[in-house]
Amino acid sequence: MCQPFSAGVLQIDTRAPSRQHIPMCNLYRMTKAHEEVARWFNAIDQLGKSNFGDEVFPGYPGAVVADGKLQQMTWGFPLTLKSKRTGKPLKPKPVNNARSDKLDEYMWRYSFEERRCLIPLTAWAEAEGKPGNKTRTWLSRPDAGLFAAAGLWRNSDEWGLVYTMVMTDSAGAAAECHSRMPVLLVQDDWSKWTDGTPSEARRLCKPWTGELAVERTDQRW
Repeated sequence: MCQPFSAGVLQIDTRAPSRQHIPMCNLYRMTKAHEEVARWFNAIDQLGKSNFGDEVFPGYPGAVVADGKLQQMTWGFPLTLKSKRTGKPLKPKPVNNARSDKLDEYMWRYSFEERRCLIPLTAWAEAEGKPGNKTRTWLSRPDAGLFAAAGLWRNSDEWGLVYTMVMTDSAGAAAECHSRMPVLLVQDDWSKWTDGTPSEARRLCKPWTGELAVERTDQRW
C-alpha cells in the first residue's frame, strides 16, 4: 500500500555552507521536443503546451516519464526547514538528488518501492574549478542524443507532483568531475527500473561504464 509522506521539520544552521562543498548534479539539459521524447519512450504525451527551458534547475519544472506518461513535475522533493537561530520555518527546499545508498531512508523509501520514473535528458552539468570561480562542465552520452536517468516521484502538498534524480558512484570520465553521477539506464533496463521489484531496481544503481562526452565551458556555475 502506498504510504503517505509527511515532510518533517528539521533544525538546521542557516549560515552559508562551506565553500568547499560541491553539490551533486544541480542542472541538466533536455533539449528535445516533447513529441520526440514521448515517441522515444513510448509514452503518452501529457505535456501539451507546457513551456519550460532547455536547462532544468532544482525547484523548477521538468519532463518525467511516470506510469507510462510524459508529464511535467517539479524537480526536487520539498523538505521543510526550521532555522536554529529564530525557530521559524523556512520555505521548503527542493531535494533534487537521492543517493543510491540512502534509498532506504524515510524520505525516499516509499517512492523507491512504489514510484520510480525515468528522467529524459540530453546532458547534465557538474561544477569544476576553484571555489568562487567554478564553471559548468557538461557530460553526455555520445552514442545517444537522448537518454534516461533513474528517478523517483511522488505527489506533495507543497508543489504537487515532484521528482528527484538517483545518484550513484562516478566512474570513467565522470569521476574526473565529481564523485557521484546520475544512474543512467540503457533502454533494455527502463521497464526494470519503473516496473521491477525494488531488488531488481537496486541492482541498476551502478556506475555507468559506457563512453561519456565531456564538454568543459567558461560559463560560470
